[in-house]
Amino acid sequence: MTSPSHAPFHTTRAPRHMVASADGLATQAGMHMLERGGNAVDAAIATNAAIAVTGPHLCGMGGDLFALVHHQGRVECLNASGRSGSAADAAAVRADGHSVMPFRHDIRTVTVPGCVDGWVALHQRFGSLPLSTLLAPAIRLASEGFPASPLLVGSLARLDAQARGTLHELAGQAHRPNDRVRRPGVANALRAIADGGREAFYTGDFGRGLLQLGNGWYTEADLARSQAEWVAPLQAQAWGVDLFTVPPNSQGYLTLGAAALASNLELPADTTDEWWAHLLIEAAKVAGYDRPAALHAGADGEALLRAIADRAHLLDHDRAAGWPMAASAGDTTYLCTADEQGMGVSLIQSNASGFGSWLVEPTTQINLHNRGLGFSLQEGHSAELAPATRPPHTLSPALATRDGQLAAVFGTMGGDAQPQILLQLAARLFHQHQSPAVAMHAGRWALTGPVTGFDTWTAPAGPIVEIEGNAPGHWATDLAARGHRTSVLPAYDSAFGHAQIIMRDDNGFWAGATDPRARVGSVAGA
Repeated sequence: MTSPSHAPFHTTRAPRHMVASADGLATQAGMHMLERGGNAVDAAIATNAAIAVTGPHLCGMGGDLFALVHHQGRVECLNASGRSGSAADAAAVRADGHSVMPFRHDIRTVTVPGCVDGWVALHQRFGSLPLSTLLAPAIRLASEGFPASPLLVGSLARLDAQARGTLHELAGQAHRPNDRVRRPGVANALRAIADGGREAFYTGDFGRGLLQLGNGWYTEADLARSQAEWVAPLQAQAWGVDLFTVPPNSQGYLTLGAAALASNLELPADTTDEWWAHLLIEAAKVAGYDRPAALHAGADGEALLRAIADRAHLLDHDRAAGWPMAASAGDTTYLCTADEQGMGVSLIQSNASGFGSWLVEPTTQINLHNRGLGFSLQEGHSAELAPATRPPHTLSPALATRDGQLAAVFGTMGGDAQPQILLQLAARLFHQHQSPAVAMHAGRWALTGPVTGFDTWTAPAGPIVEIEGNAPGHWATDLAARGHRTSVLPAYDSAFGHAQIIMRDDNGFWAGATDPRARVGSVAGA
């Protein structure tokens, strides 16, 4: 077993406050707010706004947002995921020949984006600095330009010809890493929000453009309604901490259910042992195998956790489970912040897959997510596409407390694999007591479907166990010997997430780590 004290990975520590994100410029924006006297929520909004500019392949104002906030001993939960248009009609989509929701180039997969409503809701409840101040770094990046990251350039290279034409503003500038990219329409949209709040966005240029693209799919009332809602968080105990996440329509219950199962197992002390991986894989499979049938906007999160606990007997300690499934990598950004008052924010924001739908609102050039892909087109399904409804969502931020005090904020991108990545991080942090950096750099496994990264639980043959190249070399063969279908991907591959961690260490310092898989991520503290 690798000893955390001798690992070649550095955990950043700071006494007052900390920001971790998948982009160094975004982290700087958050830290600037903390240095100006802002709190962790101020820092989170500024960080997210900045990466919404620099990381359009991950997130943006055309996507959704979830957040957990630890404040004065309480965990508050924000669901800012958007709803379908009032004209949403599953029968009409089926009549066009679709058996599943269209993945690209189709406005019907675009739910009303909730990101900006999420910023406004967070600011109204917890913000201490003016919203215009929080958005200023993002406005500057959008208007003056930022260096294209390697992942942005690589993501643009994977677009088809139609998408390159639609996303011409980005495709025409980010040819190579470090090329300067300007987004004047995004800068104007941010200025409008700074001056006029959510109405300036949803009823301004962006809103008018979305209505035009929808051609009747949305109504003005759809955009006038806030997509942000404060809800009760979902909670479970595992490895001596209380874990929190967002309830359905989020799949976060899978993280909590699998962690509760795994915390009752005798995990090997050696995390390089393939049995350690096997037990966590099986816990994730027991938790998630009925996800397509169980997860919908009206699902009872507590009941879903009880159902997972009730099928604990299905977990095979030695072999890959052989029961049939009840029926890869997403692109998202996760960030976390913490301040000297003990406030912590776990925030996730996403386009769903890459640049999302590969559609843009033409005036602002804000690319639109494709979160509607979570809807079912099966007639009578609990998650069937319907008007003004939230789809099942992969976004699932996590937060941990110990004796009511903030222990950690952590999360990741990764489509269906998000709960599996978080399960591994939680086991390493709270059971194995590894440092954030050791837990972050450790090789991972992920269950994945054959095509999109959002089809893990619907693949007829069940999921494949993908193993990261920096995981122990014997995992692939030893897990295959236990009955798993395995494949090996490169070391530090983005398919295994872009995680961020901030936690309290034993000396009361904030201890954080950023994921090397994000390439340009950073963690900073003071």
